[in-house]
Amino acid sequence: MSEAEPHIQSSCPGKSAKRVFAQMTRASTATRAVGGDVDGRVKPGHDGRRGQRAFRILSACAFAFILTICAFVAWVISLGPLPLDESRAVSTTIVDRNGKLLRAYAMADGRWRLPVDAKANIDPTYVKLLLAYEDQRFYAHDGVDPLALGRAAIQLATRGHIVSGGSTITMQLARLMEPRRQRSLYAKLRQIVRAIELERGLSKEQILDLYLTLAPYGGNLEGIRAASIAYLGKEPKRLSLAEAALLVALPQSPETRRLDRYPEAARIARDRVLDRMVEEHQISADDARQAKAVPVPKLRKPMPVLAPHASDTALATIKDTPVIKLTLDANLQKVLEPLARDRAIALGANISVGIIVVDNESGDVLARVGSADYFDESRAGQVDMTRALRSPGSTLKPFIYGLAFEDGFVHPDSLIDDRPVRFGSYAPENFDMTFQGTVPVKKALQLSLNVPAIVLLDRVGSSRLASRLRQAGGNLVLPKDEAPGLAMGLGGVGVTLQDLAQLYSGLARLGTTRPLREVMTDRDAREPLRLLDQVAAWQVGNVLLGTPPPENAAHNRIAFKTGTSYGYRDAWSVGFDGRMTIAVWVGRPDGAPVPGLIGRTAAAPILFDAFARSGKLPVPLPKPPKGTLVASNAKLPLPLRRFRPVGELVRTGGEQAPHIQFPLNGSRIDVDRSAGVEAAAMPVKVAGGVLPMTILVNGTALGEIDGRRQRLIDPPGPGFARLTVIDATGAADTVVIRIQ
Repeated sequence: MSEAEPHIQSSCPGKSAKRVFAQMTRASTATRAVGGDVDGRVKPGHDGRRGQRAFRILSACAFAFILTICAFVAWVISLGPLPLDESRAVSTTIVDRNGKLLRAYAMADGRWRLPVDAKANIDPTYVKLLLAYEDQRFYAHDGVDPLALGRAAIQLATRGHIVSGGSTITMQLARLMEPRRQRSLYAKLRQIVRAIELERGLSKEQILDLYLTLAPYGGNLEGIRAASIAYLGKEPKRLSLAEAALLVALPQSPETRRLDRYPEAARIARDRVLDRMVEEHQISADDARQAKAVPVPKLRKPMPVLAPHASDTALATIKDTPVIKLTLDANLQKVLEPLARDRAIALGANISVGIIVVDNESGDVLARVGSADYFDESRAGQVDMTRALRSPGSTLKPFIYGLAFEDGFVHPDSLIDDRPVRFGSYAPENFDMTFQGTVPVKKALQLSLNVPAIVLLDRVGSSRLASRLRQAGGNLVLPKDEAPGLAMGLGGVGVTLQDLAQLYSGLARLGTTRPLREVMTDRDAREPLRLLDQVAAWQVGNVLLGTPPPENAAHNRIAFKTGTSYGYRDAWSVGFDGRMTIAVWVGRPDGAPVPGLIGRTAAAPILFDAFARSGKLPVPLPKPPKGTLVASNAKLPLPLRRFRPVGELVRTGGEQAPHIQFPLNGSRIDVDRSAGVEAAAMPVKVAGGVLPMTILVNGTALGEIDGRRQRLIDPPGPGFARLTVIDATGAADTVVIRIQ
């Protein structure tokens, strides 16, 4: 080697020995890489270089895989959250107290999409067919069914067309939530990702409910409820096999299978579902054959519109609530609306009818018919006459008599004069322009005589009557700048039909009313309102029970009162039994007169027909409260046998009118009942008056005052009490005290 070095240097002029040595080294290395050493053995380091190349390839693949994963994750993140809020938006539906649909309102874009609860409101047969046809392993997979995808691919390859889809219910829901017009691998991948997200965020029941809410059925119909109501005219709670198969088939191609346009295509699709179910051994061939024989509907039915006025009011009052539950009874509402329409047509053009039904115990509105026909413009159908302010005619008279009974200066069997009388310039007359003479008070109310009612109102006080009715929930409206007067007893005040129903329900409840409720709430904070004393309320109800009913109606079943406003503008009839109160109004919404329109002939027959159509037998009124004086006129205390107007109580002799000396008016009496009833007795002392004198507490007679003009009485419970003393001539004195 030492001898060769000079030769090398000399044979390579211009190049350095170091550069030439490097070239020889590379050549030697290349020779070893190709053939190894001259003796055929691989030199050390050969395997390491091959491993490095493999490592570099694997590293590149791993990097590409990680990059792909990162890109996929970034793409998934870019999809954003699921549009659950938009998908859960549904049409506002109004349902009755039992959950039955009264009315639905289309969404802002005109679509009908009703909320669905598959477990409660969908026929199990339909759910069974749907899952067997669309997604047999719905409850087993996590949004994607690989077996279904593989089966669909094989069927497509072998038969040349799509036999069954590979999409699960969850994937179909994802497509409905984010619709795509074009079908592509990208769209399918997006559905798979969204389906997995849905499965992680919702339960199977929620996914099924949401799918049944969004499934398309052609036109503006979405969801099985909207389709079932529009095509079959009923809720999907009970479906035949033919109906269930039809509803399964329609969403596959909703526009080309619309029943109102392509009924034959829908029938073929339904039969295909039935054939598939036979193949899957879900139904028998005989059942399928019978179902195929059923024709498919060819017309679309309108959505139900029950209780439209109550629904409109609820929708305007309650915002952003998909389901509003009312206290109404759909079955009762369904029979009363045709009653109002038919009677209005029979009564003449432009006549409308309003009906309201109230449950006495709860104060819930069970039915509200606001007009004869909601869609009849000639009868102002969209005006709710149950809330319209109208003149009540004679319908306030029972409350005048009730206050008179409460005050104790008159009894249902007392005698009262029906004769001409004048109050300044006001001279009331009866409807038939005649007078009955002396009649029992109960007959005066049953015959709705005007003069006795006004005479009693003069004694009771118009302001007191108005105050008591307002206290009980009756919102009376007087003409501007006018104070309550005697004319209000004959209709000189404004009131609504629903307020009258609330007041009359107080008679059935023995003196207390409950504010009406029409929207169901979880918490009921309504408190009873005082109308009359129990005894007085029972006496009024018992008198009205004896009112002669219309022709062909049963006697002594319904306590009722009629009324006719001035000029024949309004006809009224309000009645009650032990269960419910029904109020009826008849007239023209524009307030024009209708000659011959009388409450007894126009409104009362509707009232009794409404009770008959309720499907329930009348419930008896409550029994008389304790302390009620039930006696004929001959057995009444002398002062109660005949009512005498205030002017007849003025003495001409030397006698003095009775005066209660103790307790004083407005005083507070402390009663200690711990020592027994006798120790708690309260003395009542009277000066003047003609014996015998009768003492009444809250309208209930407790006996006569003794010769010393005093008596011990058992004071009533805590609260205000009215003490009245009436002497033999009918003169009286009254004080109001507070027992505590």
